Amino acid sequence: MTLQDKINLTISRRHFLLGVSLTGAGLVIGITPQASSAAIKPLETNPFIRIPPEGKIAFIMPSVEMGQGIYTAVAMLLAEELEVSLDQVVLEHAPADPSRYANPLLGDQITGGSIAIRAVYEQMRKAGAATRIVLVNTAARGWNVPPESCTARAGVVLHEASGRRASYGSLIEAAAAEPVPQEIPLKASSSFTVIGKSVRRLDSPEKVNGTAKFGIDARPDGVAYAAIAICPFFGGKLGSVEDGPALAVKGVKQVVRTEDTVAVVADNTGAARKGLASLSIRWTHGPEAGLSLGDLEQRMENAIGGSALAHINEGDVAKAEAENGPVHEFIYRLPILTHTAMEPMNCTLDVREDGCEVWVGTQVAGRARQAVADATGLPVEKVVVHNHLLGGGFGRRLDVDGVIYAAQIAKQVRGPVKVIWSREEDIRHDCFRYLNYSKITATLGPDGMPLSWRHRVIGPSVMARWLPAFTRDGIDLDQMGGAETPYSIPNKFTDFARHEAPDGMLTGNWRGVGATRNVPPVEGGIDELAHIAGIDPFEYRKRLLQDRPRLLAALVLAGEKAGWGSALPKGKGRGIALSEDFGSFAAMISEVSIGERGELIVERIVCAVDCGQVINPDTVEAQIQSGVIYGLSAALYGRITVQNSAVVEGNFDDSPVLRINETPKIEVHIVPSSEAPGGIGEVGTPGVAPSLLNAIFAATGKRMRSLPIDQTELRRA
Repeated sequence: MTLQDKINLTISRRHFLLGVSLTGAGLVIGITPQASSAAIKPLETNPFIRIPPEGKIAFIMPSVEMGQGIYTAVAMLLAEELEVSLDQVVLEHAPADPSRYANPLLGDQITGGSIAIRAVYEQMRKAGAATRIVLVNTAARGWNVPPESCTARAGVVLHEASGRRASYGSLIEAAAAEPVPQEIPLKASSSFTVIGKSVRRLDSPEKVNGTAKFGIDARPDGVAYAAIAICPFFGGKLGSVEDGPALAVKGVKQVVRTEDTVAVVADNTGAARKGLASLSIRWTHGPEAGLSLGDLEQRMENAIGGSALAHINEGDVAKAEAENGPVHEFIYRLPILTHTAMEPMNCTLDVREDGCEVWVGTQVAGRARQAVADATGLPVEKVVVHNHLLGGGFGRRLDVDGVIYAAQIAKQVRGPVKVIWSREEDIRHDCFRYLNYSKITATLGPDGMPLSWRHRVIGPSVMARWLPAFTRDGIDLDQMGGAETPYSIPNKFTDFARHEAPDGMLTGNWRGVGATRNVPPVEGGIDELAHIAGIDPFEYRKRLLQDRPRLLAALVLAGEKAGWGSALPKGKGRGIALSEDFGSFAAMISEVSIGERGELIVERIVCAVDCGQVINPDTVEAQIQSGVIYGLSAALYGRITVQNSAVVEGNFDDSPVLRINETPKIEVHIVPSSEAPGGIGEVGTPGVAPSLLNAIFAATGKRMRSLPIDQTELRRA
């Protein structure tokens, strides 16, 4: 089931109507009348564009920028139809207001799931086009000429026959009286002047010169700083703590307690952390004291043979297995992963009796606003959220636990307080991608091609908590994404064995979401079947993709660019992995070698991607590179362990990420396409681990089915 299929299943009538009204943008909201010519107000034809009498046009961004390039892409959509250049605009964060800035497909103010451009591609273009049409009609009426005799270019309306021209800013007062068009024609792709062109990121200059504002940079007047300690035990609580040692530290103002945290508030971060370190805190265990990673893994092993809910049932798998033995079985085991965004969790709040202000970087501004209202007891309309740039999201900031903790602390503090998590707290209290296991069984026909495919997915249901609409009959649709494979196999059966993390261990969305759980076992399994059949893995996939032309084209392009089939010296190997999700199609080929000491060296990764209509090719390349590096970090190092019902790892020394000197050559090739845009932020991650595992097998003959890659085991190969 594709992401679009899941979306179609989950859009409620209310969300559908919201999506239509926002897609219409200027059609629904209209133009705000101007009451006085003495003080001309900016023209706002919709929630996304504000044109002042003079100066730069403001584009209000409905999604949040966390390094994925969405601000530039959305601005390009608006600029294309508004007929302005990107140097004529400034960008603003949208306020927390789902009624105006909800994602049309999700019905909430959410940035995630590689769905932002897919959701707003037409919406933003219509917003720009509607505004342009209003301005052209306004100028034409004032000049008493037909609107079709006028054109717009670079923020100016032109009447070439008479040589007359008017800037957008000079027209905004008169435009208030202009009716909003009921039909909004959009440009043909052949007429694009902005979309499809590589442009520099609009948010880069401020990030380079240090003026960009992330959540951690918020400093309202009179702000105090809080260092926080969260109970290390899953489901545990605060037992006791004495304030004295912390209060003796210069600059410390107070010690704040909640049910499961202690925070020290001070004049500066250094004093707050020093005060926190001085405390002797007694924590109490949760209901499952003493848990180890081995215990959690054993529970997963037990679930492999337990009950499960059927998801996809095509053909007759049982009959195919009975008539076409042997049945080949593979079990793949994926570890607990953390997000490790470079900006640790943080939130600044000023809680007053009459309201609250919040400064934060979040992927869910509307949910954050509601969470603060719930935590403080204030009406939601009294909570103002100032959203900022995110120093990495990857799904971590789709949860609002950090905002809730900060609100619980801030309501006990007079004046604004900034709560910053240490790196240790950030890692140990993540919303983890929990253990995920897969059991695959398959049978082959006389030609070596698969006749049956059975895939049991064992893992938690994040969507049951986070977005219940993405579940059906007890099945997490995201968790099962791609488990049935994109390949032509006549008999398929997938089922879901739901197995949750222990109480008190938060699980959540991780970059690539369902695909990162299922692409490794699917692509590893297909590779294993190709080897059993004695068929080249590239050719094997080609035969199975004859009814998937877009994925096949990506595979062929990747194979061509990677030199598939050319000879490699001993100790080197290439591996393939394909992924189809988020409306995009990607083929990845990894090339590895084994060093003199048996160590794995990742030399090159080639990715071909068909993501439909490309908005900014430079962003596509950067996002694939980013996804590859993120996936490599996880494949080589990603593994959270548990001891005594607590996470062991706490910083980059024991939870490392990929270093510059370890980064291979990454090549990105885009398949030309005029199809609707697909997502790009996550498709670079899922194929990394399986392509590496398959390349290792090609280089060594050693088949590995667990992550992260065990270098010790590899050296024994």
